[in-house]
Amino acid sequence: MGDNATADFGLKVRKLTGRGGAEVSGIKLGAGLQPATVKALWSLLVEHKVIFLRGQDHLTDQEQEGFAKLLGSPVAHPTVPVVDGTAYILELDSERGGRADSWHTDVTFVEAYPQASVLRAVVVPEAGGDTIWSNGEAAYETLAEPLKQLAGSLRAVHTNLYDYGGRRPNVKVEDVERHANVFASTIYETEHPVVRVHPESGRPSLLLGHFLQRFSGISQRDSRLLFELLQSHATLEENTIRWNWRVGDVAIWDNRATQHKAINDYGEQKRVMHRVTIAGDVPVGLDGQKSRTLSVRVNPAAAQQAA
Repeated sequence: MGDNATADFGLKVRKLTGRGGAEVSGIKLGAGLQPATVKALWSLLVEHKVIFLRGQDHLTDQEQEGFAKLLGSPVAHPTVPVVDGTAYILELDSERGGRADSWHTDVTFVEAYPQASVLRAVVVPEAGGDTIWSNGEAAYETLAEPLKQLAGSLRAVHTNLYDYGGRRPNVKVEDVERHANVFASTIYETEHPVVRVHPESGRPSLLLGHFLQRFSGISQRDSRLLFELLQSHATLEENTIRWNWRVGDVAIWDNRATQHKAINDYGEQKRVMHRVTIAGDVPVGLDGQKSRTLSVRVNPAAAQQAA
């Protein structure tokens, strides 16, 4: 489906950039969508990496979960409790550490991390609070050939245990404590290929983001330098898509081929998003080797706090 084309399912599609992102209209999301419409949406997702739908104000938490079930098998976050009365909704509340203002791919610290995410705007600031996505496939394609060869040979360790406060200026003490006691209450370490092959399109994509701790077999110092090189390329402006939220907007992204971050430029204004993630598969690298879990353990600091 091309720009402004109307499919048989009533979908209108408008491309947003040359390297990803599309706004889809002419559809009311919910658990009652026909399978052919869901298949068309999924095809658009794989093609454009992230799709946006405005005016979905009718969705409740339960209806968002019902729609997500049409896309696959929803999964709750491995450490953060869900919203009361829901099975899968993760709340990102700016007043409770939920600013998500660092580049990441959702939950890459586990082996089979989510293949897609469905995010709904519940409360948005009067100004600011946009989200930006990076197209990992375009980022890989535009690497210089020697860097492609290097990236394709690398594996990296991802973990949810990292210096939360050190990455954010003026962070609140309670947010640092919540990260340690909730988000990192169980510590996961997983080794992924730095270039994963998309299971549907077959296209290679850079797998980076802030959960990446180090590259396997490379020192911490050299890992930092190498990460900055690859990550800065992945997040070049020409590889990104930016969305300005309105209440009721829904974004769906292919978590196998993107990174994203929320822009933390709205001060003390309130911003609340509700997210459902869809279970994914175990990534496979260019060499055919799969990701593997290195360790799963209770965080002693969080256990001591609980006691």
